[in-house]
Amino acid sequence: MKNAVIGNNKQKANLIVLGAVPRLLYLLQQESSSTELRTECAVVLGSLAMGTENNVKSLLDCHIIPALLQGLLSPDLKFIEACLRCLRTIFISPVTPEDLLYTDATVISHLMALLSRSRYTQEYICQIFSHCCKLQHWHSCGFKSLPQPLLCANGPDHQTILFNHGAVQNIAHLLVSTSYKVRMQALKCFSVLAFENPQVSMTLVNVSVDGELLPQIFVKMLQRDKPIEMQLTSAKCLTSMCRAGAIRTDDSCIVLKTLPCLVRMCSKERLLEERVEGAETLAYLIETDVELQRIASITDHLIVMLADYFKYPSSVSAITDIKRLDHDLKHAHELRQAAFKLYASLGANDEDIRKKIIETENMMDRIVNGLSESSIKVRLAAVRCLHSLSRSVQQLRTSFQDHAVWKPLMKVLQNAPNEILIVASSTLCNLLLEFSPSKEPILESGAIELLCSLTQSENLALRVNGIWALMNMAFQAEQKIKSDILRGLSTEQLFQLLSDSDVNVLMKTLGLLRNLLSTRPHIDHIMSTHGKQIMQAVTLILEGEHNIEVKEQTLCILANIADGTTAKELIMTNDDILQKIKYYMVWGNFSSMFYFDLLPELKVTL
Repeated sequence: MKNAVIGNNKQKANLIVLGAVPRLLYLLQQESSSTELRTECAVVLGSLAMGTENNVKSLLDCHIIPALLQGLLSPDLKFIEACLRCLRTIFISPVTPEDLLYTDATVISHLMALLSRSRYTQEYICQIFSHCCKLQHWHSCGFKSLPQPLLCANGPDHQTILFNHGAVQNIAHLLVSTSYKVRMQALKCFSVLAFENPQVSMTLVNVSVDGELLPQIFVKMLQRDKPIEMQLTSAKCLTSMCRAGAIRTDDSCIVLKTLPCLVRMCSKERLLEERVEGAETLAYLIETDVELQRIASITDHLIVMLADYFKYPSSVSAITDIKRLDHDLKHAHELRQAAFKLYASLGANDEDIRKKIIETENMMDRIVNGLSESSIKVRLAAVRCLHSLSRSVQQLRTSFQDHAVWKPLMKVLQNAPNEILIVASSTLCNLLLEFSPSKEPILESGAIELLCSLTQSENLALRVNGIWALMNMAFQAEQKIKSDILRGLSTEQLFQLLSDSDVNVLMKTLGLLRNLLSTRPHIDHIMSTHGKQIMQAVTLILEGEHNIEVKEQTLCILANIADGTTAKELIMTNDDILQKIKYYMVWGNFSSMFYFDLLPELKVTL
């Protein structure tokens, strides 16, 4: 059986259909079976697992993992290694749920104990850990939790479990193993353990092996004479530690070692997957640090180098291996996704960098094309890139208008998944600023209805973006637009937003009301139709338990109302509101004395 299935997926499928798996598992679990037979069973099962994803599903359906984990209790090392090899193959498959490793609390402890048995147990166990400790999404807004404490569906909980079982101490010494495979798997394990985890990262900084601190070991692994895989993974470890706050962003190991290494990985001499991983890791490293963004932008002509990501594979491609070319053609979209991500990070803060990015060959056309790609990941990355560049006042007035990016952006906002909607609606907020030429055509395309619907979303980020965009839209707008916004929101929804538990939603809603109630004729018109409801809303906020910023925004709204010719009467005839204003004038601790903007007759009344 073993010889028949090696390298033959059809034979593997035939054996599974014929019912070989239950029989093999039966023999593997029988105490009466010889150790040699049980080992051979594990080897054949491991070979079957190396076939298609359907093969792995069939093995999982037969409950192979509990049987293999039970096999690890055997005293025989060869059998243990065979079981671990099979487990490794199953767990690296994308169809295997990571949680299956954590169903029994004793499994992790036993795996830690087996690390010392041989270089094979070290290699396989580290590989299992690194594949069963992954975050579902970078920059996730929240994590799902399941009832059982060890059946967790997110990275941080897996990280905590492994950390609490001594993963750092047990794996650290493997970084200096004589086996390259062991060193690599230990390195990969640390790269996922440290990701977005300050506890692990702070611990790694202070761990030493043979008198050398781990960051120093990682830096040595970054050297050009080391295999590319090792350089990349070491850079990921240092990047995670830096982002977690364990290493300063201006530390020489980041500025002079990690960043240049990742830029090298973006070179067209590297393989597709290396270029993708290098660009995405670099994007994560520099995402929140202005100085690192500036350094990266002038390192090895990175901005121009990334333009090659959109030309791959070229007609003069150096790839001669047909299989490799076929693989790269299928995965070329990953290069475009990675390039958009890195451009987004590079242009997050610096105006000069944004200008260089936009001036790169056909950049705006590429972003516009990216917004309509079939791959959701490319579309998301393209929107992120557009959002980053939309922070530029100059580009909003020039390149964004020249390429009418609002059109594909509005199209993206139709029936998109939430992760795209969040970034796209953030971008729309920028395009609706007063000085943006895109504001008028966006209004004409029916944006008010879309944005009002976003304010009703269960997703907090979408509610914030929806009301924020409406606030920008209302700033110095015509009376008709303001009336359309109020009509689209409805009084009920306005009160709902003012009662929102999130202070950002509340502040943006108050900001919207301030912008709606500006210029005297507009104030009088709006208060004549919605005055009662708005005064109720103001009273609701002033009587509520809110912070000083919220109260200040609310009093600013009253100051605007007082500026109206007829609208001010709604304040003058409301003793409750007058007493509240008087109270805050005496007891308020506000940054601006906005209440002295109220009309003279209002001051006299007070």
